[in-house]
Amino acid sequence: MVAVSEQLKGRSFTRVSDWSADELLEVLELADTLKEAQRRREEHHLLPGRTLGMIFQKPSTRTRVSFEVGIAQLGGTGLYLAAGDLQLGRGETIRDTATVLSRYLDGIMIRTFAQSDVAELAEHAEIPVINGLTDTAHPCQALADVMTIRERLGRLDGVRVAYLGDGNNVCASLMIAAAMLGMDFVAVTPPGYEPEREVVERAQAFARESGGSVALEQDPRAGVRGADVLYTDVWTSMGQEEERERRLRDLAGYGIDDGLVAAAGDGAIVLHCLPAHYGEEITEEVLYGPQSAVWDEAENRLHAQKALLALVIR
Repeated sequence: MVAVSEQLKGRSFTRVSDWSADELLEVLELADTLKEAQRRREEHHLLPGRTLGMIFQKPSTRTRVSFEVGIAQLGGTGLYLAAGDLQLGRGETIRDTATVLSRYLDGIMIRTFAQSDVAELAEHAEIPVINGLTDTAHPCQALADVMTIRERLGRLDGVRVAYLGDGNNVCASLMIAAAMLGMDFVAVTPPGYEPEREVVERAQAFARESGGSVALEQDPRAGVRGADVLYTDVWTSMGQEEERERRLRDLAGYGIDDGLVAAAGDGAIVLHCLPAHYGEEITEEVLYGPQSAVWDEAENRLHAQKALLALVIR
């Protein structure tokens, strides 16, 4: 049977920076173990009889399926809670919702818009709350990303990550995780698309402690030079459809194609949190090419989140 530490039981995971580097590494170690157990078809019911409530105010493929399958593989049950089906969607307060759900469930995952809503839910819930995505953070994705990087490259310390495109929620969470774990991170964006200054400054503070680095760059070819990892995300996220044409113009030239992959070098891997818009932030040839680790990264959402659930749910 897989052994699980009790030290993180009851903890919420609302932002990457809520946890220490050692705690993030504990998640990665358990995720590797659970991935191998699943590969061998070895039962690992670490959460028998537990129920995870999953609140969705934004649609999802990977988040819903990975959490629902993950809690099932751990021996528990996942309960899909569409926001429109809850009284939360009809004016019930977050505090009241948190109080009631704490009496029914063993953990809550929420995928929503405002980070403040996740923080408020975690403040009032008596059970762990996990951030499945907000407009400013995607910590579960960052866990899967660093798991994949370590799996493919054999290390995290000193790995150079070049993130291209929009300095969005995915960029922010990965930047923080990379800085905490001793990696060198460069956000390659056009003017006006840089990650928020507060996030950059926080990441730089973590990097000074870990020996990593955080930088901003506007030239794509300069940004990918010497990179071990090329990363991108969609340029038009949910809620930005009206800005689509302007964003496509502004971000032209920042898409990962064969030329940028070649500029990084033969040893670089390519990551994308999906869904992909071919011909915009990435080409289909790169996504299915020999240097792509995207499908391992997508799979690792399952294993990293299973480890997180097993560590925090009592």
